[in-house]
Amino acid sequence: MPLTIYSVLAAHSYRWGVSIVALCVAILVSLFAHDTIFRIIARIRRKSPGEKHHLVAIVQRLRHPARWVVIFAAIEAIIPLAPISNTYTNIALKTIAVLWCVALGWLLVAGIYMVEDLLLMRTDLSARDNLAARRLRTQLQVLRRVAITLCVIADIGLILSLFHNSRIWHYGAGLLASAGLASLVLATAAKSTASNLLAGLQIALTEPIRIDDVVIVQGEWGRIEEITTSYVVVAIWDQRRLIVPLTYFIEQPFQNWTRRTSDLLGTAFLYVDYSVPVDALRQEFTRVLESTPLWDRRVNSLQVTNLSEHTMELRCLASARNSSELFDLRCLVREKMIGFVQEYYPDAFPRTRFSAITRNEASPLPESLVTRP
Repeated sequence: MPLTIYSVLAAHSYRWGVSIVALCVAILVSLFAHDTIFRIIARIRRKSPGEKHHLVAIVQRLRHPARWVVIFAAIEAIIPLAPISNTYTNIALKTIAVLWCVALGWLLVAGIYMVEDLLLMRTDLSARDNLAARRLRTQLQVLRRVAITLCVIADIGLILSLFHNSRIWHYGAGLLASAGLASLVLATAAKSTASNLLAGLQIALTEPIRIDDVVIVQGEWGRIEEITTSYVVVAIWDQRRLIVPLTYFIEQPFQNWTRRTSDLLGTAFLYVDYSVPVDALRQEFTRVLESTPLWDRRVNSLQVTNLSEHTMELRCLASARNSSELFDLRCLVREKMIGFVQEYYPDAFPRTRFSAITRNEASPLPESLVTRP
């Protein structure tokens, strides 16, 4: 009898030892294969500059989630070899399967970010003509958030599918049924959230705004800095941030200065006396524009646009490649034109004419207009 017990314990210990060794070997082999693949990618990164360097850096997003996927897969393959009862084996397999599904969801989310980076790799927002880049970046941001949401939902469904216990599905169905009434109550509260989500999809498809668009919202000049699933961040020129709900850009009018192109026209007004020669100012205006790279050489016009009893209004119309350059160009035109008038026609600035006369020079009133007491 003691020999039999000893032989059983020895066999049991042997099975545990084999299981532990097999588990360690499986984890080491999976980690070795994982690290080997990414070391090869890292070596490509060191030897290949330029676009391949960026490609390899993007692929590194998958490194950490892929490691846990292979580790959990190796553990799940070895657990049936452990000398434990079927009940504990099933519990361990369920636990590892749930952790593997979580790691898989992490890998899918990282893959979504990797695809976004790959598609954005050839775009450059700093370029002058960046309309296509801004369109692609805006669409990908919205679609990325939607794709991540769908992946999370699918991952949760995959985890639930691991449990074949009818009680779980029964309780889940009862929970969903009881949540029906609550959903009616929450529908009103979630109306703004749902409308913002739909507005985000509509913005991604119809493109009323894009990342880095120049807009006028609530009287504020700024650029679209970020588009989330519920609001838009507008970076104002003085470094403030204006937070605007997504639905605003669907329901309210606003100005978009870069809807099709960033080219703009700008004006600078001069108010001078009637004695100033307009042709001389027109020639000076042309010289000012030709002396600066801010002008894109599309529009150059100086015209008399209005007359009043004291001054005439001159409109200096010019064009620039974008709103920032246009603002600087308008300021430059004002400074140079005022300096030109000050130097060559100092008497041409607006002024009020009056003259003083003595009492003797004044004409006497007719006697019919003189009132008598």
